[in-house]
Amino acid sequence: MQQDVEYFSIPVVSTVTRDYDRTFGVEIIDKGSNAIEKYHYSLKSNTVTIKAGDNRADVLVHGHYDNIEATDSLGFQLRLVMNDNLVMPLYGKDTKAVLMKSCPFDINNFTGYCVLTSMFLYDYSITGSYQRLVYTEKHPTEENMIICRGLLNDGYDVTMRFNSEDPMMPFVTIDEGQVASDEGSFFGTAHGDDKILIRTSPLYDSIFYPCGNYLYVWTEIYVENLGVPVGTVGHFYNIMEWISDEEADRLKNEAGM
Repeated sequence: MQQDVEYFSIPVVSTVTRDYDRTFGVEIIDKGSNAIEKYHYSLKSNTVTIKAGDNRADVLVHGHYDNIEATDSLGFQLRLVMNDNLVMPLYGKDTKAVLMKSCPFDINNFTGYCVLTSMFLYDYSITGSYQRLVYTEKHPTEENMIICRGLLNDGYDVTMRFNSEDPMMPFVTIDEGQVASDEGSFFGTAHGDDKILIRTSPLYDSIFYPCGNYLYVWTEIYVENLGVPVGTVGHFYNIMEWISDEEADRLKNEAGM
């Protein structure tokens, strides 16, 4: 649900058309609903009409954006009031709608200091620490891209691109071929050309949350030797959560990050 969208629609579909209008009641079923009517959402109308010659109409729902938290898991159940003889057994006449909050994307919310929690570091860090304080900034020429200074290791910067075209599934990508570290810092020896390479894992979704200023990214760590693949180290889950400068200073002083 976006802030600038007044209504979203829930389709009502018929398998046939008729030469007359068909109007059905729409009722809210308390069982199976945890969203509160008039507080989290409101129906534009308690009826829906499929016009003559059409086989579809839409139930319009207004979401009360300010009353929904980014972490809420809300839904409500609707039922069409109609003759049971008209109901297809396969689909029934009930449906469940889910409310998800989508905030406007602002890349500035993903710049500054963030705490990286990395399963790669968990498995391979020689210090035993699986968290790092990482500084990020906007790329000077590439739109919707940030530079992560020393993402996995000091001196090795990695870029990350944000895609917010689908507000319900905003995702991030890490272009392949980027060097995240030398091999010796984590493996103690070189299996390829002494470069640990990083890219977005194709096995899992990597998504960011504009409302919460954090993201989950699955990375594939791999090694090559002069452009020839040596092997994949693995696919690793990472969390990046942006924090204030004050919190970053505290972590530097108290946790040595």
